[in-house]
This record gives sequence, C-alpha cells and structure tokens, in this order.
Amino acid sequence: MSCSVNSIETINMLLLPMIRTKKEALGSMGNDAPLACLSQFQPLPYEYFKQLFAQVTNPPIDPFREKIVMSLMCPIGPEQNILQPSAKQCHRLMLPQPIISLRDLKVLKKNTHRGWKTKEIDVTFAKEEGPEGLEKTLNRVCDEAAQAARDGYQLIVLSDRKAGANRVPVSMLLALGATHHHLIEERQRMKVGLILETGEAREVHHVCVLLGYGADGICPFFVFEMAKSLREEGVLEPALTDEVLYKNYSEAMERGISKVMAKMGISTLQSYKGAQIFEAVGLAEEVINKCFKGTPSRIGGVTFKVLAKEAYERHHLAYSDKDMLVLRNPGLYHWRQGGEKHINDPVSLANLQEAAVNKSTNAYDRFRESTLDSVRDCTIRGQLEFVPSDNPVDISEVEPASEIVKRFATGAMSFGSISLEAHQTLAVAMNKVGGKSNTGEGGENPDRYLNQDPDFNRRSAIKQVASGRFGVTISYLANSDDLQIKMAQGAKPGEGGELPGYKVTEDIAKTRHSVAGVGLISPPPHHDIYS
Repeated sequence: MSCSVNSIETINMLLLPMIRTKKEALGSMGNDAPLACLSQFQPLPYEYFKQLFAQVTNPPIDPFREKIVMSLMCPIGPEQNILQPSAKQCHRLMLPQPIISLRDLKVLKKNTHRGWKTKEIDVTFAKEEGPEGLEKTLNRVCDEAAQAARDGYQLIVLSDRKAGANRVPVSMLLALGATHHHLIEERQRMKVGLILETGEAREVHHVCVLLGYGADGICPFFVFEMAKSLREEGVLEPALTDEVLYKNYSEAMERGISKVMAKMGISTLQSYKGAQIFEAVGLAEEVINKCFKGTPSRIGGVTFKVLAKEAYERHHLAYSDKDMLVLRNPGLYHWRQGGEKHINDPVSLANLQEAAVNKSTNAYDRFRESTLDSVRDCTIRGQLEFVPSDNPVDISEVEPASEIVKRFATGAMSFGSISLEAHQTLAVAMNKVGGKSNTGEGGENPDRYLNQDPDFNRRSAIKQVASGRFGVTISYLANSDDLQIKMAQGAKPGEGGELPGYKVTEDIAKTRHSVAGVGLISPPPHHDIYS
C-alpha cells in the first residue's frame, strides 16, 4: 500500500470517513505542509497540481443547494463526427458517475455487446529496468494505446494491478496524461474511452485531476479491497456489504467531484473532463510537454528522472521489509516527530507562547529562527533571499516604521473561526500600531465599536459583507473605515464557508444574529455580483 503512499493517516483521516458517512472528512485547519516539490518524502504527481477556481466574472455554483443544475452522468466510448448526424452518435456507454466498481470493471473488460472490445494495457515495469524504465514504459503505453485505437478497440483500460515486489508502477496520472495527449496528436482520442484500474487514486483531488486530464472512468481498486479487509478485521461494520461499501464511497466521491467542478462554475462532468483546469507547481517543462501539455508550470521543477527515483523509493518502502506490519505515517496532516515538516510545528508554538507569557526576548528570537526555517522548508517564498544593493538608499529617505505599519492589515478571520480573545487581540494590536484588523465574515459585537477604549480599542477597522451576511447591520456598516464585499473565500476559494453547529455558541450566534447550535453556511457565490 505504501507503494501508492497509502498510510495509516490517509486511511483513518480520509478514507474511513468517506466510507462511513458518504462524505469527505471535514477539517478546520489550513494546509501548512510543504509543497510537493519541497517535500522530504515521495509525493505522488497529483500533489503538484492546484485546482483553479472561478473569479468574479464567472461565479461558482453551490453544488448542494443548486444540485438540480449539476450532473456527473457522462457518455464514454467512440465519438462520431458531430457535423454528420447519424445513429452511431448514440452508440456510446452512459456512466451515471465516473467511479466504477470492481464488478462493473470486470464487465467492461469482457464486454462484447454490439461488437465492442476492450484493450487492457499494463502501466508497470520490471524492477530490473531501473529508474530509466519509467519513460520507456510511458512510450510503450502510448504506442499500445494508439495501436489499439487503430485496431478498432472501443475501450482502453490502463492498469497498475500487476504492481508487486518485482514490478514498479508508473504513476497513473503520468500514464494517463501521456496516453491522452498522444492519442490527441495521433487523431485517435475520440475513437476510444479511457478507463483506469488503479490502486493509487483514492482522494477526491486525485480523481478530479485524472478526470481533468482525460479519464472517462476510474476504478480505485485499492480502496474497495482495503475496505473489505477492514470489515473482516472488525474496523468497519459487518453490515457494510461490498455493494454498500462501493455506494458509500462513490457517493462521497460524487459530492467531492461536484464541489470541485462547482468552484469553476461548471455544471456537468462532460464539460470538466479533459479541461485541464489546474496549475502545476514544481514540475519541469519536459514532464508538462509529454503528459500535461498546455498546463501552466511557472517555476519549473522536478524532471522525469526525479519522478522515477521517487517511484523507486516508494516501491522500496513498500516491499523491502516483509516484517513491516504498521504502515509508515508521514504526518502530512498532523505533525509527527520524524515526519513531514510543517510551518506551525510544536517548537515554534512553544517558543511563541513563552515569549508572549514571559515577555522573553530570547524565546522570541528562537521562535523567529524556527519559523524562518519552517518557511524555507515549506514554501516558495522561503527559497528567496535578499540581495544587498550596491547603491543603498540613505535611511533618512525611507519611510519610518511608524508609517509603514499603517499599511498592515490582518487576515479576515471571523469570530467563530477563531476565539473571541484572539479576534479582539488582533484588533487591539492593529489599533495600537496604526494598522487595520478585519472582522471576517462573522460580524462584530456592537459593544466593541460603540464603547471604544482609547488604550484598549477592540474595534475592527475593516468590516466584511460576505455571502451569508452574518452580523451585518446598519450600525455595523457605519462603524468601519473600510468595507469589504467578499466575493469568494480566501482559504477555500469557490467553496463557500461552513461553521459546524457544535461550534456555534451563544456568543457567536448572537453576534451573527443566528441560533446557537445551528450550522452556518456561506454559499460559494455572492449573489450581489450579478448584473
């Protein structure tokens, strides 16, 4: 399982909630782990891609409350010339959604209905070939797929099922992207449907990237086989039959895929498939040109040589130690000693707390150093360095710090997403230095701006009006220096916001003019932006 970077953390935090609740797991913290190109582990190629989202000119869709306009049903298989209407245009296979069960995959592989036939192509290579085998395999897969299309096959199944101790899998994303673009160049893509049998994809993001780069259907066999195993071990309930396991997981995937499509204002899967609505961060031009042609990758990055090396490292981790009973946990979501680095690590937070409580300069210096180290390890900006100027400007010609800080503004974190103490402390601090704090979308208690204390001013200078309009009153709007009309979430662009009911206390509900214990949702589109 580690060959596809499936860890205990992935299973417990992502897969089990999807299988049990039919929904993606809900988390409240941002991702402070390194970019894939800076990771000290071996991330899958999916992690190099960032989803794009609709800006103001193209509002997102609410995938749950506007579900009626969305559809994941999609025809697959050979397409005919749309300029020459014929009955053959209807000779296609309709999938209600793109996740295929193990049983349905077997049917597709053996299907002979109406003369259809399926070609299965292995995307693994012998361990003895070394890292050089990755590019060779990509070329082989592309050639076999093009030949299958010319030979009249209607479906092509790309499979990494043969991966094992002696065979290394090529990432399904690389194999799919290379095949998809090769078939386009050979003018064969519209003649076949591309089905994936993979143990690698298991998250919504993985599936969306595969769909975006040309997949017609996906069978994540590892997820289904893992779920069966956990049921036999008593981790999952016996009542979850194979059919229920598939339905629960596929329903969670449907919700997740719809949400990702809705971020771009796309209502049908047919419009999303092959649209490549992603930007790559950290992939070299040679990888983009072969597998993801047309995708922006602004800073360059890892080559096929690096990707092949990481594939071998994942393979070694999975098969080198036969006695390894516990899967490695890299700490991608929660910090772990010896795991993946995080910007907010325990050492930095402990130093910050000591500096704040004891007013310790030494503790703050340690906090600053550890934080800078974390930023260097995790972000692109951390790779930049100041270059001293040969002609420095005299300090007397530069604005003093007291003027510069007036341009400072806090992030728009609402009361509810953070505590009242934290929210007020940010406001007091910004007011003392002359900067501006931001209420976020959760409103502000009138006492904070109607009863101002010059020495302890808790009033936020920037007031937000978001899609949920929480806490917005005439008084709230009048007592602001800046008004922000929030077109999209900064942390979750295109997705809207959600404050779970268990977090909505009496104080939060009063400030937001709501009821305690009731979940509060900010819809993805801000309806005031329409003309």
